[in-house]
Amino acid sequence: METEPTDFFDNLPEWALQANQSVTYPRTFLETAVSHGASRDVALLQAGLPLDALDTPANRISFVQLLRLLEALQLQVPEHPIGFESGLQQPLTAHGSLGYALLCAGSPREAIRILERFWHLRSRAVALMIHWSGDYIFFEICPHMPLPESLQEALFSAILASVCQGVAFMTPSLPRDPEIWLQGPEPPGFEAVASRLPKVRFRMPSAGFVLYGDQDWLDMPLPTANPEALAQAIEQCERESTLQEPMDNIVLQVRTALKPGRDGYPDPEELAGQLHLTPRTFRRRLREQGQSYRQLLEEARRRDSCDMLDHTDISVHRIGELLGYTEPANFTRAFRSWTGMTPSQWRFRNR
Repeated sequence: METEPTDFFDNLPEWALQANQSVTYPRTFLETAVSHGASRDVALLQAGLPLDALDTPANRISFVQLLRLLEALQLQVPEHPIGFESGLQQPLTAHGSLGYALLCAGSPREAIRILERFWHLRSRAVALMIHWSGDYIFFEICPHMPLPESLQEALFSAILASVCQGVAFMTPSLPRDPEIWLQGPEPPGFEAVASRLPKVRFRMPSAGFVLYGDQDWLDMPLPTANPEALAQAIEQCERESTLQEPMDNIVLQVRTALKPGRDGYPDPEELAGQLHLTPRTFRRRLREQGQSYRQLLEEARRRDSCDMLDHTDISVHRIGELLGYTEPANFTRAFRSWTGMTPSQWRFRNR
């Protein structure tokens, strides 16, 4: 169920209140909304920001302020997909030293490794997990804490549209068209930007960017490769990373460990043991990051149910059991709340 923003802003982890977010992205959100008639000054005041807060590139704001700004802009221009539009306006150079390193990488494979290593420099609030398979690569993004659906979808659509722009620039000839996945519904006004994007699939089990097909292209030299400039960019990324306060990665560790086995998912005590923590410390550290075991379990169930429906012939009833649902009706009800359809309808559509 979506968390109401008024309640959401009252219970946030400490890191979300610290000024660690680049102003590049909120400035693009603001400029995009203003082009559709939003008031710049009103939005900044509603977000609790000084009117000149975004004018200096070196400035930083907190993740809370970014979300409040995005919320204010959505209220002013609800009929425009400002997430997608702002993402499409961000070239690789908008991402600072990380973007420059990606631009100078020798091959797409090297660029992906750099992105994975230094992603945190540009997005402290959103985790990136890259899943490699024989016929696809999935760049999955997850929030470090639960977000209101409208804010998460706008934020994620901007990130993924920007990733799409970068991939298209570096590797214009992919073996198959990529896809953007989002968990929420199609936003109002999406048709205005749809032609500038690859295929976008809504109400998906995870959010991310999918590259399909033969992976020989990963080792092809990039036309913008520059070894000397790359070394300088990596050095700058390492310097920024050293100066940045390390973030507790327990949420990512739990996401990685929450996989269904013969007896279902590991319970909190088992996970605490795997992480060499007491159950009490385990719960406290999740709570400090704005998460809970139950929230992450629900996320895992949504992800794994769709994966099993798509890639196995296990019966719907058995999938529900593996996910921990003792009653088939409860699994169907939960799945419908995630995707808007029953498990059988999902399997039929994707087969």
